[in-house]
Amino acid sequence: MSQDQGLNLAGRRALVFGGTSGIGQAIALALAEAGADVVPVSRRPEEVCKTGAAIRALGRQTLELTADVTHRDEVRRVVDRMVEEMGRIDILVNSAGTTKRVPSLELADEDWTRILDINLNGTWYACQETGRIMKDQQYGRIINIASIGSFLSLYEATAYCASKGAVAMLTRCLGAEWARYNITVNAIAPGVFETPINRDLIYEPGRWASIINRTPMRRLGELDEIKGAAVFLASDAARFVTATLLPVDGGFMAQGVGP
Repeated sequence: MSQDQGLNLAGRRALVFGGTSGIGQAIALALAEAGADVVPVSRRPEEVCKTGAAIRALGRQTLELTADVTHRDEVRRVVDRMVEEMGRIDILVNSAGTTKRVPSLELADEDWTRILDINLNGTWYACQETGRIMKDQQYGRIINIASIGSFLSLYEATAYCASKGAVAMLTRCLGAEWARYNITVNAIAPGVFETPINRDLIYEPGRWASIINRTPMRRLGELDEIKGAAVFLASDAARFVTATLLPVDGGFMAQGVGP
């Protein structure tokens, strides 16, 4: 298999929850650029329409579907509609997410529940509903979005880190269990990228300095830099890779005592 053949997604059909902004949108467009037809899903119809237009401009097919990932019935409706309209789902990306910075002793129950519902439960619903389709197909590529917070504490982001730690273990468990169905389940663990959900947090003076000092590359990630990892994990080049978390973090997790 040549490098180009291995990374070519022509003929594949991808479903991307949280696919209309930030990391999810970057991945949705990357999959389309690599040849896949892509359905980006979020709660906002106007954003789905915009991202869908960008996918069509690349010559790919798409559907304009909305869903709140905290509701299993909405996730199931999207999965069923995509199978009905496009025949199959080869690739699933779970990128819907949220966070909130708050001291743990002041964290309200509703915020804890909301963060885990979106980051963890939404990922689980999508994996299970789509996994049934992929089992019948005997083929699938699932990519979850974990975090450096899956491995390390992030100051005053307890619920977020708890949810992303659980996403990491969910990825490992499903990757091991579903390998028999020719389904790979992996996760990307991004470092700090500027996205709509974290923009207000990362530019706080103390937090900004901590991020940059901890990152050997001394900068934030750029959204285009997540694309290669996603295309690789979605492709047949990664057909022997499963239950793995791939950091894309500029060396953040490797940094010990810096200069």
